[in-house]
Amino acid sequence: MKTTLFHIACFTLLSLSGMAQMQPFALQEVKLTGGPFKQAQDVDLKYILALNPDKLLAPYLIDAGLPLKAQRYGNWESVGLDGHIGGHYLSALAMMYASTGEPELKKRLDYMIDQLAQCQAKNGNGYVGGIPQGKVFWERIHKGDIDGSSFGLNNTWVPLYNIHKLFAGLRDAFEYAGNQQAKQVLIGLGDWFVALIKPLSDEQIQQVLRTEHGGINETFADLYILTNDKKYLETAQRLSHRALLMPLLEKQDKLTGLHANTQIPKVIGYEKIATLTGKTDWSEAATYFWQNVSQTRSVAFGGNSVREHFNPTTDFGQLLRSNQGPETCNSFNMLRLSKALFLDKNDVSYLDFYERTLYNHILSSQHPEKGGFVYFTPIRPNHYRVYSQPETSMWCCVGSGLENHTKYGELIYSHSANDLFVNLFIPSTLTWKEKGIRLSQRTEFPYQNQTELVVEQTKPQVFALQIRYPKWAENLEVLVNGKAQRIEAKPSGFVAIARKWKSGDRVTVRFKTSTRLEPLPDGSNWAAFVHGPIVLAAKTSTADLTGLFADDSRMGHETKGKLYPLTSAYALVGDPATYVSRLKPVSTLRFQLDTLTLQPFYEVHDARYQMYFPTFTQAAFSQQQARLKQQEAETLALEAITVDKVNCGEQQPEVDHAYQGEKSESGYDDERFWRRTRSYIAYQLQNKGQEGKFIEITALDNLEPQNVAIYINDAQADTPATQGKIIRLNVDPKEVIRVKIVAQNGKSTPRIHQIRLLTR
Repeated sequence: MKTTLFHIACFTLLSLSGMAQMQPFALQEVKLTGGPFKQAQDVDLKYILALNPDKLLAPYLIDAGLPLKAQRYGNWESVGLDGHIGGHYLSALAMMYASTGEPELKKRLDYMIDQLAQCQAKNGNGYVGGIPQGKVFWERIHKGDIDGSSFGLNNTWVPLYNIHKLFAGLRDAFEYAGNQQAKQVLIGLGDWFVALIKPLSDEQIQQVLRTEHGGINETFADLYILTNDKKYLETAQRLSHRALLMPLLEKQDKLTGLHANTQIPKVIGYEKIATLTGKTDWSEAATYFWQNVSQTRSVAFGGNSVREHFNPTTDFGQLLRSNQGPETCNSFNMLRLSKALFLDKNDVSYLDFYERTLYNHILSSQHPEKGGFVYFTPIRPNHYRVYSQPETSMWCCVGSGLENHTKYGELIYSHSANDLFVNLFIPSTLTWKEKGIRLSQRTEFPYQNQTELVVEQTKPQVFALQIRYPKWAENLEVLVNGKAQRIEAKPSGFVAIARKWKSGDRVTVRFKTSTRLEPLPDGSNWAAFVHGPIVLAAKTSTADLTGLFADDSRMGHETKGKLYPLTSAYALVGDPATYVSRLKPVSTLRFQLDTLTLQPFYEVHDARYQMYFPTFTQAAFSQQQARLKQQEAETLALEAITVDKVNCGEQQPEVDHAYQGEKSESGYDDERFWRRTRSYIAYQLQNKGQEGKFIEITALDNLEPQNVAIYINDAQADTPATQGKIIRLNVDPKEVIRVKIVAQNGKSTPRIHQIRLLTR
């Protein structure tokens, strides 16, 4: 009973507000019984158990001054984001334990919570964290010494984002696994944070929130649910970022160029705060955001972003060209937002998106046999993905990946006071304890277009079984004990079967699916084949899969293999009416397209692939090929002489190049990122083999030499006397080249877009 108290408390509050129409089941009540999701859950369990809790705890012990039991992990856990995987790990342990009952998970969870409690006791003020030099950092914030940018706060890498993972992990340890000690540590940590920011003005807090901070507002809303103490709800509202919220309240799209996964957790917080306060405009803002991202910024498999940022809704060209496609963390959080909105508004469109993303992005983001999680999923034709490894990879998408495959049972079913809803067609069993009802779902969907539901209960009772009528189903047939039922519902709705159910009753649900071409949201000539909710793709090659399983390098999550020209992609040429009819069924969910075999994208691994296909008339094809060939040749020629580069204003490139700076700001204009400063900005470029001979700095404004000083390895460079947007400088051949750009004469520098190290 303890494991569901938080769940029940949360949604009792929502029901009393009159805003919630249904409730989820606890993970303990839903068990997977087969199929690809059960396989993914089992593979994730092995990965979770392959990690060492003492290594994940090391950053917290270091900060508290307690003896280590093992050295911390490397990779992101040793370069500034120390401790963030530990928070995700608590959540993964708790949810996987709730889903499977595996005792080793509970043992590890209880051990880690006890160790964190000891760190908290040693600190003596409620604080516990793994952030490097955390005590010094937080003291500066407490005193109002704040210098924040999109990912660096006082030159510390996303500290609020980091500690949010611990807040969430402690919450999940209590909610899903009933760990009472986790609740006490969480409340102590929350009280410390409330005291920390108490001296800060609202303006100063908004300045702090310029830096990525995860869903910190949501966790304080959760603390309010746990304690009914209004100070936490007030804090949740203070920690809601107005720079994103205000445009959403006005239904204004200001998302292009923003770091995508920075924004989505904020919106989850807005929605939760709305359910607790009655702020319907905040909930409408969350709905507007969801509609904008899911309908105009997401690709066929449900993911969004290019190089971690929202691309223009009118041009997905960058996304097609980049090897850094949609980030898995984004879909992790979009599913959380979709679930929250569905439970609040009972709109099946949220389930349609949830299902599409669950099957095609989340399921595909883990290697189905070896394990390992994917960061970027490129849609660039003939490219591939990289998988993490337990000892080398500590990226954000490893943290969310650990959680993704623990909770597949969270929304297969839901319920209202009397009705039972079947939302997804996944083999599983449900035990509705309060009603004495057990429901078994037997299905091989999507390889079979039907599911069978078997009702078992202690006594006959009346309730409505509500079966989702998916948007993609061309028709739906429902039989109860072999007798066809009259269906009045339409797609993206529920078919209600109200009767007095007795044990052994069987419900058979059949539906028809077909294959269609789904274009990119920008209206361009690129489209993906989708069968029902399943995105199809073709393996194209296994050549040059460099870094398929990641090493421990800072950017090990990014592919290093060759970029094949877009002109080599398979194209659909001719009459558009014939594109789909060219597919020849081979077997279940297998189609032949000339020399290509299309199959569910989640089955495609260890290979290059093509998911999106350009479509042309014959005349347009010849013209487009010539234009693309020239563009590709120019791009590849520049990359061929580039030793290293940094895109200024983008989070990962700046972190990877040891960004430092003061009084700087970043932005996005004319589809290009930039950073400028009233003091200085600096980066380190790696000159592999000492081949780089020139530094080329590109700005969006004129680089006036009298207003900008440039230092190369601490020596001031001679800059050209002419004005322009590009400066080219000679450099001495050293392994590491530090470029520092300093504002002069009290003026800001121009908007610096890119710095390249070139061989010629």
